[in-house]
Amino acid sequence: MLRQLDREERLRLMKFVCSFAWADLEIQDEERTFVNKMIERLELEDDREQVLRWLKHPPAPEEVDPTRVPAAHRALFVSAVEQLIAADDHIDEAEAENLELFKALLV
Repeated sequence: MLRQLDREERLRLMKFVCSFAWADLEIQDEERTFVNKMIERLELEDDREQVLRWLKHPPAPEEVDPTRVPAAHRALFVSAVEQLIAADDHIDEAEAENLELFKALLV
């Protein structure tokens, strides 16, 4: 499924992933590791600096509008976000709430 995403869609996915890493206002080492592995899986090595900047400063809210996620890719985006928030083996209340809201907005 990841192979079906063009570069812009892969960057959009990473923007969402990074924004969810900020849900509890603290980036955990495990989340950072997950993001780096996703960069490799998504073949975004040339965009690594940009993605890592999103871990230093979260994307603006208007840049992570769930309604802009194509219907065909919504399950993939939800799965990636779920994997990120589970990466540190602790799902913070804010992370859980944001995930449920994200899912609701995708319906």
